[in-house]
Amino acid sequence: MTILLHCCCAPCSSAIIEWMMQNDYRPVLFFSNPNIYPQEEYLIRKNELTRYATELGLQVIDDDYDHQLWLQQVAAGRENEPERGSRCLECFRMRMLRSARKCKELGITTFTTTLASSRWKSLEQIAIAGHWAAEQVGGVEFWDRNWRKGGLQQRRSELLREHQFYNQRYCGCEYSMAILDKLPAQ
Repeated sequence: MTILLHCCCAPCSSAIIEWMMQNDYRPVLFFSNPNIYPQEEYLIRKNELTRYATELGLQVIDDDYDHQLWLQQVAAGRENEPERGSRCLECFRMRMLRSARKCKELGITTFTTTLASSRWKSLEQIAIAGHWAAEQVGGVEFWDRNWRKGGLQQRRSELLREHQFYNQRYCGCEYSMAILDKLPAQ
């Protein structure tokens, strides 16, 4: 079965992609992350995902990077929201809506996201955004799955080391960078 997989980065995507391929799913990878700041960070994450996908013979579709649009539609008025606040929900809605539209455009019936693998993200917000996006577009279904379970977190760590992926320390937007001050130095 072909499925559209919204991907945020190679580390979060790797174990999910591997699991899908082992379980008769053929993922089409969709990199739609206008939230990532700065653009250099966006390019590093996109290139790492592309490198991994190429090794596996998978397609990556790169959505337009428009951080200014993201700032206007998602962040404006929500600059002081905490992580997992309303800014994050709106960010997920934007990216899931783009994913649902791409899913329908490609004639794929189901989409999901690697965002549900991150311990930094609210699974409830991701599910709300994904189901909302599927409803807005119609004719597609959001696969609401907790990708943290079933040994996938451990496998993610193994694949990260094995492929020597760049592993970012913040979600992506400039507002999530504040977490860097709270993390121990590497």
